[in-house]
Amino acid sequence: MRVGVHINRFDNAGGAPALGTELAAAGEAAEAAGVSRLSVMDHYFQMEFNGGAEDPMLEAYTTLGFLAGHTSTVRLGALVTGVTYRHPGLLAKIVTTLDVLSGGRATLGIGAAWYDREHHGLGVPYPPLAERFERLEETLRICLQMWDPDADGPFEGTHYRLAETLCVPPPVSSPHPEIMIGGGGEKKTLRLVAQYADACNLIPASPEELRRKLDVLRGHCDSVGRDYDAVRKTFVYTGEAATEEDLDALLRDLEGYAGLGVDTVILAPRLGDPAGWIDRFASRAVRRVAELE
Repeated sequence: MRVGVHINRFDNAGGAPALGTELAAAGEAAEAAGVSRLSVMDHYFQMEFNGGAEDPMLEAYTTLGFLAGHTSTVRLGALVTGVTYRHPGLLAKIVTTLDVLSGGRATLGIGAAWYDREHHGLGVPYPPLAERFERLEETLRICLQMWDPDADGPFEGTHYRLAETLCVPPPVSSPHPEIMIGGGGEKKTLRLVAQYADACNLIPASPEELRRKLDVLRGHCDSVGRDYDAVRKTFVYTGEAATEEDLDALLRDLEGYAGLGVDTVILAPRLGDPAGWIDRFASRAVRRVAELE
């Protein structure tokens, strides 16, 4: 099992002028520690449970571009891109640019979006849930069409219509940047994973819940003729051990997940100094987590 790090706080003690230095140091620390991926949140406002909308929040893809310039090996992506935040043709172009400039390290993490306050606050349309899922599926199809060098042409959907799907230069990743769908909805989200995604990201409360979600995913894969083992499984660890920097407690918590075919556990400490946390804690966790069987 590999370790990913999710940077979700930007309240560095030095304020806004210190954030660039902090993020550059976090990228350097992550690569030195052997962290497999770095992710940031795709939000306009900080989430309520994480300090609230008045706390600092950076735009995701600008931040990822900055991290790309300060790293060379770690994979980069948003966890997860809200489908409502960018037109899908523009989103495909943005992720392609990140992939090209990072040397093929971009991941498109994507989901149906949920934080209504930031939509209303900045005047971004926030359609009902069913429509957001319709838009999510069309966005996945558009990205895959734009990333297929032989598929340039119009796209006609219910919500999006594109006259052309040119994407030049194409992604460096082969055959395209990894698509990772976030969420555990059993009827829609996991079906979309089976049909379109290279990876899933879940936030289970227990190993038992993760096992059940993966069983549902396996059923969807069987239904669409997809190889279940070809889908990379990731999950976000929600326990307090990472924030408390208690490695023994983290390992105890993760033992139950080790036999479920999980590729990556994503640690998301709610701290404003990710570089220091990676040096102090994640660097020790990477090796120990890899030993779990």
